[in-house]
Amino acid sequence: MSVDLNPQVQQMADESMVRTLSAQAQAIWPQEVRLFERYGLAPTAAILDVGCGTGEITSRLAEHFSQAEVLGVDILSQHVEFASQRYASMAPRLRFEQGDAFHLRQPNARFELTVCRHVMQSVPHPERVLAELVRVTKPGGRVHLLLEDYEMIHHYPSRLDLTAFWHEVVTGYGAAHQIDMTVGRRGWTLCRELGLLDVTVDYVTVDTVRVARETFAAILIAWRDGYSQVLSQHTRYSLLEVQARFNELIASIQDPRAYVVWQVPIVSATVPEAR
Repeated sequence: MSVDLNPQVQQMADESMVRTLSAQAQAIWPQEVRLFERYGLAPTAAILDVGCGTGEITSRLAEHFSQAEVLGVDILSQHVEFASQRYASMAPRLRFEQGDAFHLRQPNARFELTVCRHVMQSVPHPERVLAELVRVTKPGGRVHLLLEDYEMIHHYPSRLDLTAFWHEVVTGYGAAHQIDMTVGRRGWTLCRELGLLDVTVDYVTVDTVRVARETFAAILIAWRDGYSQVLSQHTRYSLLEVQARFNELIASIQDPRAYVVWQVPIVSATVPEAR
């Protein structure tokens, strides 16, 4: 049986995804940018962002590395069009084009830094995507992966059992679409299996201490709006029960007496000279 390589296309194309990507960028970039700075890129480096969505982070990379050539690639034409129009003032140094992470059109060894964020947990065969990222990265260049893990979301106090909810989302929804929704914990191994060097594992901590509560809540509101229906189809929870659990977490984020944390693994590695 063939495997759908883009099983979340409907959710990715929903308007809620634009809100998701915007809020996630606001929450994550202030910590993540320090990791990008650590790579010691040349000022005129070529950077590729695979699965760039609406260009939230691609544009930030172009702004931060102000002489770099930055290309964002996404499978959805509407995201590419949105990003191209929104960031037109930065062209041609910043460009966007449609492309498939499993079959990139870019040549071998083209980029000093290849970035892939919020993608691997949404597609089957993450090792194949990683192999493509490595192929287009220059020897000595860096691959940067933001790999989600949905069992790294916790909050206190809790009225509903959200630990069981996220576990069932991971097992039920993930199994139905043949995707690994805890791929974040596999990132180090995936890189080592491909022979990459200097593999590092860092965490961005999205919590109610480091991130504004309204920004954090906006992420979960967008997730609720975009995913409740499909999650109810692949877990034991009804649509109303799924929405209730999202609302429980949203309420906790908004409650100044509660603490909520989402640990986001970021794995990076160097492409070896001889492959």
